[in-house]
Amino acid sequence: MKILVIGGGGREHAIIKKLLLSDRVEKIYAAPGNGGIARDAECVPLKVNDIDGLVSFAKENGIGFVVIAPEDPLVRGAADALGKAGIPAFGPSAEAAMLEGSKLFAKAFMKRHNIPTAAYESFDDPGAATEYLRGASYPAVIKADGLALGKGVVIAKDFDEAAEAIRSMMVDGAFGDSGRRVAIEEFLTGPEVSVLSFCDGETVVPMISSMDHKRAGDGDTGLNTGGMGTVAPNPYYTDEVARECMEKIFLPTVRGMKEEGRPFTGCLYFGLMITEDGPKVIEYNCRFGDPETQVVLPLLESDLLTVMEAAVNGKLADTEVKFRRGAACCVIMAHKGYPGKYESGFEITIPEDIIGDVYVAGGKRVDGKLISGGGRVLGVTATADTLADAVSGAYRKVEAITFPGSFCRRDIGKRALEANK
Repeated sequence: MKILVIGGGGREHAIIKKLLLSDRVEKIYAAPGNGGIARDAECVPLKVNDIDGLVSFAKENGIGFVVIAPEDPLVRGAADALGKAGIPAFGPSAEAAMLEGSKLFAKAFMKRHNIPTAAYESFDDPGAATEYLRGASYPAVIKADGLALGKGVVIAKDFDEAAEAIRSMMVDGAFGDSGRRVAIEEFLTGPEVSVLSFCDGETVVPMISSMDHKRAGDGDTGLNTGGMGTVAPNPYYTDEVARECMEKIFLPTVRGMKEEGRPFTGCLYFGLMITEDGPKVIEYNCRFGDPETQVVLPLLESDLLTVMEAAVNGKLADTEVKFRRGAACCVIMAHKGYPGKYESGFEITIPEDIIGDVYVAGGKRVDGKLISGGGRVLGVTATADTLADAVSGAYRKVEAITFPGSFCRRDIGKRALEANK
């Protein structure tokens, strides 16, 4: 079978490497892919939002299955368009992708179905939002309604910061139309947990849990990033918490979407916080997370293509989804200065014996050499029987990789290891 994977980052690289383990995969195309992905798939110069172009390519090249990895084409209806063309696609419809495409839709949906989340108010008028903030409790969370490349959330410590966030989003248009409406939420505290899940519209199968590290600096300092590393499983996601999440969050979400005529098929990402009052939803994502995918999929023992097809065909209840015991750690190598200003365009040297565990987030091929690009450059993953061994294994691989101006956090997994004690 020929497969098309839409996207071009580390998450997509992890998906492609896992799909290549299937005996039924003949060839994988990536649109647009990147210089690292080019080692494992044929890259085609199509943008992720060129839905007509992607459909035409799939039809003309005999593509039997498509994996839509980024959120933007999903919200824009890529899965719908491919389905209409008779091409199976892993990913939710545009109607179902609203769980990520609109924060206000997601909050109202959770309220309708009694799914635990932070209390909130929604606003489409900046004056009303600012006035509300005068009487709010702080810290307060301000979220842009639409997609904002992971940057549309501000945790304001006082009124001045909150009012500036409203002005930036709603008046200055920092996120375009995505910030014209906002949600103002109560600030929750507790450990955060990411749980990706396979869904087929009726059945939900959670994957192994993970812990992301968003801040740029050690000790969770510095600016927020797209993620500087991950570990799996997350020690705060105990069996008891997992049962409560299934009963109060996962099943009500999937059932609620079906009841509302928006059955969710694909990967549904639950961003959770384990509060004193139990687990609550911070956010939904309508696709695999990055870099969570880079630790979750290496622990998957089942054939990924088989599981994805089961999700598309409504057969998850009859399909084994098995994860190996043990743990995984992914350390992100980035350009110095990220997420601010940074220089790129450097040659990357990766030893051949570890290249199978390195996922390229940004880079291109020049004269056969891999050249760095983007802020986050590589995700370096190790699996082991214990989390401690997975963490040490990932950092040993990091030390073997070189490119000028690289940096990484040196404490990925530290919180998880302390929690395990």
